[in-house]
Amino acid sequence: MWKEEDNKLKKTFEFKDFKEAFGFMTQVAIVAEKMNHHPNWSNIYNTVSFELNTHDAGDKVTQKDHDLAEEIDKLA
Repeated sequence: MWKEEDNKLKKTFEFKDFKEAFGFMTQVAIVAEKMNHHPNWSNIYNTVSFELNTHDAGDKVTQKDHDLAEEIDKLA
């Protein structure tokens, strides 16, 4: 479940290993580029963490963020 706090949508995903996490990130990158909405994210070994907000809307959560979050969930 995505959590909204500090004007960000946040969620962390855990995978079997680094290779699986990196593959997920690659898929997200392709979708984000098509949507022209790029996440703030980090990766440590088998975890990928996201903080989504819309920079050109004053760093607030917008529908763009909810749409990207939905697409990210589909990939996980």
